[in-house]
Amino acid sequence: MRLKLNLLPINSSHLNVNYNYSLSAAIYNLLRFSSKDFSEYLHDVGFSIDGKSYKLFSFALKFNSYIKINKNKIMLDNKPIQLFISSPLADDFIKNFVLGSLNSQRIELVTEDVKTIFDIQTIESLPEPKFNNVNKFRLLSPLVLSTGIKENNKLKQKFLRTDHDKDELNKIFNSNLFNKYKLVTGKDYTGEPLLLEWDKDYIKKRLSENKRITKKVSVIKNKANPIDIIGNVVPFTLTGNKELVKIGYYCGFGEKNSLGFGLAELE
Repeated sequence: MRLKLNLLPINSSHLNVNYNYSLSAAIYNLLRFSSKDFSEYLHDVGFSIDGKSYKLFSFALKFNSYIKINKNKIMLDNKPIQLFISSPLADDFIKNFVLGSLNSQRIELVTEDVKTIFDIQTIESLPEPKFNNVNKFRLLSPLVLSTGIKENNKLKQKFLRTDHDKDELNKIFNSNLFNKYKLVTGKDYTGEPLLLEWDKDYIKKRLSENKRITKKVSVIKNKANPIDIIGNVVPFTLTGNKELVKIGYYCGFGEKNSLGFGLAELE
């Protein structure tokens, strides 16, 4: 299920561009209004498979075109913005999030010691789109894929770009989806993997204009040691099983979904 919230800033004219961690924390706080146990379980434990933990939700902020960025600040100017929340867990995550939002009626984000408070003006449930065997997506938040590499005898995370080996990139993309499928449905996925293809025309056009096709986001849990995450911001096409596509649509595609990555919408 996917929700769209219309938010209005009421106490601050700006928001730090690296808002992901603070917004994720705010979502857990809203869940606590309805179910402290579920919020703490999801945050501390999550849903585990093959030694990996998944939260099975994602989110993205959508700013209107007139919003401007000044250095590391998004200038809100008391204009409304939209928050998209997505999860296949309708009876647990979505229900508790809606109840928490109705009780609180606001979302509070703390970034670099600045608290930005948004009034929740409306909440609406978005209809499920029609998935096909070929689906074109645009990203609402960067899509993160990574692999581990050894550097100086230490394992390091390497973030994958669109020019990475196509076969390996698809393998990593699908492995992530297969795990989510099993956690959501309780069954192993036995079908064919999806084929992920980036929009080459979009990439060519952006690069010809000296514009970026990736985005770096700093996850600031500790100001002294921020964690940089690099995601792709390129439209893509998925070909294959509609049920697997649906899982990614609601959970988020790729990694680090609960920090606001990998949320996409059909073109």
